[in-house]
Amino acid sequence: MLFEWKLFPSERFPVPVICVGNISVGGTGKTPFTEYLILLLKRQYRVATLSRGYKRKTKGFVLANADCTAKEVGDESCQVKHKFPDITVAVDANRRRGIRRLLALPAEERPHVILLDDAMQHRYVSPSLIIMLTDYNHLYYKDFILPAGNLRESPRAVYRADIIVVTKCGKDIKPTDLHIIEKKMSLTANQHLYFSDIAYHKAEPLFPSTQSHSYSLSEIDKDEDILLVTGIANPAPLIDRMKSHFENMHICGFSDHHSFKQSDIRQIDSLFKKMTSSTRKIMCTEKDAVRLKSLAYLPDEWKPCLYYIPISVEFLFGRGNSFDARILKHIISTTNIQQKKDGKN
Repeated sequence: MLFEWKLFPSERFPVPVICVGNISVGGTGKTPFTEYLILLLKRQYRVATLSRGYKRKTKGFVLANADCTAKEVGDESCQVKHKFPDITVAVDANRRRGIRRLLALPAEERPHVILLDDAMQHRYVSPSLIIMLTDYNHLYYKDFILPAGNLRESPRAVYRADIIVVTKCGKDIKPTDLHIIEKKMSLTANQHLYFSDIAYHKAEPLFPSTQSHSYSLSEIDKDEDILLVTGIANPAPLIDRMKSHFENMHICGFSDHHSFKQSDIRQIDSLFKKMTSSTRKIMCTEKDAVRLKSLAYLPDEWKPCLYYIPISVEFLFGRGNSFDARILKHIISTTNIQQKKDGKN
């Protein structure tokens, strides 16, 4: 409320700053959405991502390098840096300070665009564009503020978003469902609504030196033993997808951003040893893979059997081009406005 009353300052910066956030507690798909924006922008612009680096062991501002670990920058930032080594990935709980540090980099490294991951509640920064995500299965306007529900703030906070994306819709969603959601959101004329789903890609070996083959889920025998390990906020869509493919599914679930301890590994190993098929597999999410791969006590017996499943965002009803054009237009217009200001100064 103090930010609403302008008693606390919100700082704007001289480059496009795009916030990808939500008003609920996790599970809306911010990381794959941030990766979608990176793929869209990195061909034309120097892109930087800035996040808090949740559950990292370091403090303050840290720039990720090619050899970073989840302990140094958090699992999500580590994942992004490994997938996109040519962009700048930074973490800082103080986003305003983090942006200033990014803009203080040498001119040849200074970002043209900064993507803020999970910063909708970080009001000390005033982004040039706010993209708010809401899970189709847990729409914000049906929810309640903690502890009664899973909202971090009132549903009225949607007014701050420029773009709202309903995520994890599923392929069988109907246009009538979209119209109902749009009506219930009561968005303003300046806000834009999109719908998206998760695309699951081939399962990739976590240790390619022990197993180089990747598999689409349909290539794996349906009666093969599959142990799914998850440490994410909302594993339900992945579990549903896996159950539709495999008859012998075993699930070992942990909390979001879980730090795997030796006792956890023993628990997983106990399930692994009970699986009898000769081609048994352990599968996990990309975020879990980042944390598992760095463990010194990961059993060697697992390594040829351990796979992760990459995901990406796909827009529904052919609206992806419209979304892309809107983002690119925003960056061009924001950059042009700043250049005019600099010229006057």
